[in-house]
Amino acid sequence: MPRRPSASRRTVLRGATLAPTVALARTVALARTVALAPTAALAPAAGLGLVACSSTGGTTPLATPTAPVELGADGEVAKGSAKLYRDHNVVVSRSGSGELKAYSSICTHAGCPVNKLDGTTLICPCHGSEFDATTGEVLREPATVPLNELPVKAENGRIVAGPGADPGT
Repeated sequence: MPRRPSASRRTVLRGATLAPTVALARTVALARTVALAPTAALAPAAGLGLVACSSTGGTTPLATPTAPVELGADGEVAKGSAKLYRDHNVVVSRSGSGELKAYSSICTHAGCPVNKLDGTTLICPCHGSEFDATTGEVLREPATVPLNELPVKAENGRIVAGPGADPGT
């Protein structure tokens, strides 16, 4: 049979320490629930960020286009600039001479989708890796592997990137 707390212990629990104790117990219970929940159950709530991050690093097959994807109007990317297409995990840049380049915007360190473009620098929200959007090269670690380059072309006034979007086709 469980023992009842002594009168002095009951008094302390009824006093000012009760609210913090209950709050702490709820926090611990929530943390335990989240830690024990299956990853698949959390994925819809967390979005692509949880699904795309991997412990082995690199990109996952679902993270980048697997077929040609129309991104937007050809004029959206000016010479010497870049544009991040978050919905497709692609960044497109245009050199001073007008040549288009496209890269997966999935960080090669932990597989997180990069969601910030500052000028032509991509910044990963997970661990702070930075990449040059015009070359795919790593500008700041912890990533050490450049971004994966994707075929890209301008076709009928639209930018198309992904496998099968080779400029010569």
